[in-house]
Amino acid sequence: MAKTPAERKRDQRERDKLSEEERQAKLLSRKIVTELYHNDDAALKRVMQRCDIEEEQDLISRLIRGADRMTDQQLADHIRLS
Repeated sequence: MAKTPAERKRDQRERDKLSEEERQAKLLSRKIVTELYHNDDAALKRVMQRCDIEEEQDLISRLIRGADRMTDQQLADHIRLS
């Protein structure tokens, strides 16, 4: 059920009162920490530059969402390394 404008505004005011840490805690599902090899890091930086994206997390989120929209066959073809 869609929220009314008044309900959305009330939710926004509640969110605005939260500290940054509290806001992140409500939004984040989990935190992934990964180590990158030099070639992978270089590829990440090239893709970020090509897409004009400044934050690694932004690019990774977009890649995840793009992969999620692919069919099973498209995804299998995309991640095939050989």
